[in-house]
Amino acid sequence: MNPSKGEPKRAVILLSGGLDSATAAALAQREGFELFGLTVRYGQVHAVEIAAARAVAAALGFSQHREIDVDLRAFGGSSLVGEGDIPDAPRQFTNPPTQASPSVPSTYVPARNTVLLSLALAWAEVLDAERIVIGVNALDYSGYPDCRPEFIAAFEYLASLATKAGIEGHAPRIWAPLQHLTKAAIIRAGIELGLDYGLTHSCYNPDDAGRPCGRCDSCELRARGFAEAGLADPLLSPRG
Repeated sequence: MNPSKGEPKRAVILLSGGLDSATAAALAQREGFELFGLTVRYGQVHAVEIAAARAVAAALGFSQHREIDVDLRAFGGSSLVGEGDIPDAPRQFTNPPTQASPSVPSTYVPARNTVLLSLALAWAEVLDAERIVIGVNALDYSGYPDCRPEFIAAFEYLASLATKAGIEGHAPRIWAPLQHLTKAAIIRAGIELGLDYGLTHSCYNPDDAGRPCGRCDSCELRARGFAEAGLADPLLSPRG
């Protein structure tokens, strides 16, 4: 990518409305990137995160924020698209599954990040964007295979082969700045950047008013992250 002198570099941000994607966006902004947000309504049962994504995009001053529909409910295969109940986090929630113990929870959406990155790649080509930013994490996460560094590296290689920009030698980089950070470190980074985590949403199983359940994996990871960071979560307290 070769922006003109003085023209800001562009980055497509996969913006879910969660604290990870919001922090990744803030980090890209600190690096001097002009932000273009992509939020996908894929049939997620926690659709309240779409409103959170809008709030984050407005707060960070995104140049554009687009919402598109790709309904993965047509395939099913995940409790996040309504196939079965959202499970509570294990009673003793520790670290996510490892390669030696490859248990993947029912909240994994088959090929979701592959689909999302492919959509972001298409827009990045049109924008001549230098980066695609995704807030995946390989330390404090629920054990999804498409959050691993190996997957991100493989997709970046795919982008270099599958696009006009790639064969011209300037495919967008896939930037996952949170990949090797704990949730507490992610939260501290966002606070240092002035990010308002009260705008974000993490819960997989909110009530009708959008309040977090306090029991799912995502709620547990968020709560643990704020506790380890020594900070209070600005969201409303979980319902009873």
